[in-house]
Amino acid sequence: MAYLQFNKAELVNLEYSLKRELLATNRTGGYCNTTIVGCNTRKYHGLFAVPIDRFDGHRYMLLSSLDETLLQHGMPFNLGIHCYGDIYEPRGHKYIVDFEMNPFPVITYRVGGMLFKKEILFAVGSDQLMIRYTLLDAHSHTLLRLKPYLAFRSIHELTVANGDADTHYQPEECGASFCLYKDFPRLHLQVSKPCEYVHAPDWYRNVVYKEEYRRGFDCREDLLVPGFFEFPMEKGESVVFSASTAPVNPAGLKAQFTREVKRRMPRDNYDDCLKAAAEQLFAYKGKLVRICTGFSWHEMGGMRETCIALPGLTLYNTGDVKRFEKILGDLIAENSDAFLHGSNQVESPLRLFEAVQHLAKFTGDEAGVWKRYGKFLKQVVESYIEGRPEVWLHDNGLLWASKPGVALSWMNAYVNGQPVTERRGYQVETNCLWYNAVCFTLDMEKRYGKSGKLTGRLSEIKAAIEACFYDLFWVPARRHLADFVDESGQNVFTRPNQLYACSLAYSPVSEEVQAEILHAVNRELVTTRGIRTLSPKNPLYRSRYDGNQIERDTATHNGCNRPWLLGAYVDASFKLFGPSFVRKAQELVDGFQEDLNVHGIAGVAEIYDGDPPYMPHGAINSALSVSEIIRVKYLINQYKKEESL
Repeated sequence: MAYLQFNKAELVNLEYSLKRELLATNRTGGYCNTTIVGCNTRKYHGLFAVPIDRFDGHRYMLLSSLDETLLQHGMPFNLGIHCYGDIYEPRGHKYIVDFEMNPFPVITYRVGGMLFKKEILFAVGSDQLMIRYTLLDAHSHTLLRLKPYLAFRSIHELTVANGDADTHYQPEECGASFCLYKDFPRLHLQVSKPCEYVHAPDWYRNVVYKEEYRRGFDCREDLLVPGFFEFPMEKGESVVFSASTAPVNPAGLKAQFTREVKRRMPRDNYDDCLKAAAEQLFAYKGKLVRICTGFSWHEMGGMRETCIALPGLTLYNTGDVKRFEKILGDLIAENSDAFLHGSNQVESPLRLFEAVQHLAKFTGDEAGVWKRYGKFLKQVVESYIEGRPEVWLHDNGLLWASKPGVALSWMNAYVNGQPVTERRGYQVETNCLWYNAVCFTLDMEKRYGKSGKLTGRLSEIKAAIEACFYDLFWVPARRHLADFVDESGQNVFTRPNQLYACSLAYSPVSEEVQAEILHAVNRELVTTRGIRTLSPKNPLYRSRYDGNQIERDTATHNGCNRPWLLGAYVDASFKLFGPSFVRKAQELVDGFQEDLNVHGIAGVAEIYDGDPPYMPHGAINSALSVSEIIRVKYLINQYKKEESL
């Protein structure tokens, strides 16, 4: 029995099965993402979405779905399922008897005396989706018909029937290829045995994506079905279908599928699932390696997200120092101007310091790490001293962040073009990260560099911060730090950003104050699915990430849980409480094991509701969530090893 499996009763219940999604990626940014019964409920769902270089590397959905029909005695049994408003047609999910992630998606159908299996793989390193069909049992002559639904559009958009689409095809060996619009790559659809292709192009109109409807977005799409492929299958026979941007050799598809199976990481337990989920988030393109923030709509290579997720996805996951250094080097090279001259992510350059600190601690080679990254980090520090468009260094040593109409921090949701949580002024986490960067640079230069004008200036800034930070941010009535301070004074909302005063290697407040902060966070923000973004006691608190776009964006940083914030919380707690916190930390990360078969199968969600039952939302496999859970589990294991010695 597979670790992640669903039975017939669960699968035929669309209320249950349509909320659970499968994901396959090719490690270059391409993906296959749909529900476990094959019914697309988001515009981002589809079998074959790939980045296209001539469109600036953005991802485009070429193949939306593929309907399988089994035919016996002239009777068709369509295994597909599409939503047309309140109607599902066909209703092929009723034939599904089993779904398992073993370690890739495997769906089994029973139709009368036929038992039919479908296995889905995305070839690693290439734009090729493969599906292996096996007729496990049959008592009569059987035909398999495959009917593709073509989209050829951005993953962020929907298409409608139009006269511009090129409905012609080109014959290929054991298949056909299509290109609906100019400048798109051809989509080659081929099978591993000779087949008949019947060309009968037709638009299937008003396919409805229920999740988009629920979220208040455009939800109807027209898809072009160019025709269908048909071929006989014998009992026990396997046939491999391929969708790719280049023609393949059909004779080699079966062997290729077998090779790809061997490359798959197991998903036999919680740890295996996390490792496999992490691997899905890497994207290799030429010589560049990036991290995808989350599937399936987030982009690749984000500054803030990469700095946060990189240690957990590499160092604390597989100990891969080389991959850490490669990704960090590529991130710096691609974003050097933003790191050094300003961006709309005020604290992202400061998160570089924390990432490098992880590397130094993990490798035990402070000198070598500083030699490699010190020059650039000093330039980053100097850019804040000299002044950036989005932030100014004040005489008190603190950073004042402000850009009209822009949410500069990670709390960057917008409603009607205006930030929900602008947080203009002295942001607590930005200034904690700034203090950490100042202290780390100062210490590294004293040990491995040489004292000079910069170290003198940093010493002054450090002293200035220490003199004012507590008085500026401490909220006596609440016994924790203000979230930010502007011209009107302290914003006293109880938020998790103050955790950085406790979690980082260098803190501007005493251990006694850190203990008070943790007490407040424990009291109002910690849940079994992460850390709330706002206290439930606040009148602005919104516990559910649901409703239309305005309602969701209002809630996302005003109450909803973020699993990745557990990283800072656990860091802070271990610093103060040591091994005695192991049990609590274990309970917090173990909670996500229960959700591996909810939302994204074998992945960790981006967001959870702030209140029970803590339903997951957002990206079905989030780089921040996966990385920080992996890192917390690593810390737990380190403490357990120390205790056992």
